[in-house]
Amino acid sequence: MSSLSYTEAVTVGLLQGVTELFPVSSLGHSILLPALLGGHWKRDLDVSADNSPYLSVLIGLHLATALALVVYFRRDWVRVIGGLATSVRDRRITTTDQKLAWMLVVATIPVGIAGLALDHLFRSALGRPQPAAAFLALNGIVLYGAELLRRGGTGRRRAGHAPVAGEEHLDPDEQSDRRITRLTLRQGTWIGAAQILALMPGISRSGVTISAGVFRGLSHEDAARFAFLLATPVIAAAALLKVPDLMGPQGDGIRGQVLAGSVAAFAAGYVAVRFLSRYFENRTLTPFAIYCTVAGLGSLAYLSLG
Repeated sequence: MSSLSYTEAVTVGLLQGVTELFPVSSLGHSILLPALLGGHWKRDLDVSADNSPYLSVLIGLHLATALALVVYFRRDWVRVIGGLATSVRDRRITTTDQKLAWMLVVATIPVGIAGLALDHLFRSALGRPQPAAAFLALNGIVLYGAELLRRGGTGRRRAGHAPVAGEEHLDPDEQSDRRITRLTLRQGTWIGAAQILALMPGISRSGVTISAGVFRGLSHEDAARFAFLLATPVIAAAALLKVPDLMGPQGDGIRGQVLAGSVAAFAAGYVAVRFLSRYFENRTLTPFAIYCTVAGLGSLAYLSLG
């Protein structure tokens, strides 16, 4: 019977809900925390162990995080789904909602294909503490590099926040959608494809996507919004693929714990996206870059000496 206590499940759920959306890598933290704590945490929460249910548990918790994103962006998803439906019906792409819908669809395809083809390889080969620590440090360098390129003017021209004439009546979310859809479909796909890097434990999905959006000219606020919208179908699809595993023998003895962890992940995810949506209105990726670099290098040194 699999071993997973309620304390472990709730702790991992809270950790996953926060770190999935903060640009600091949820999988990297979920691998590193048990290794650093040691004892039964290291034994019960070893993603690389044979027949370990931990990876399925983690990805199952993602479903709760995806639900938190859907709840927070519920009005946006209503518009996006409506835009996709009318676009298919009318065979045209003219409105902002239609453009955003197709941008999300097309931008999700690369990471979907890569996830199906490479996910098991990356997780089995790199799902150990030392590689996760190294990639976490690399994640920090990527975040800081994006900020340096933006400040140095190497990135594309930035989209301003001032409403264009005729858009003053739109709410801030709709104005943000209009700025996002000024990107070309190719640029949006490039930003979505950045999520492929997050298959490597320690590389943050939201971090690389926000970095790519900022580099392509979006403000931090718009880049974060686009990143969270892009992440929702990817996280949900990956989670749904693993739910059947938890319904089978692999989930015996831990379904109650997974449910408790999911509640924690939903609450933490909702608070995280609410906080970050406001944070990126006037702040940057730099604090997260510093944290990831220091935490990654510090963890790597500790694990190497241990």
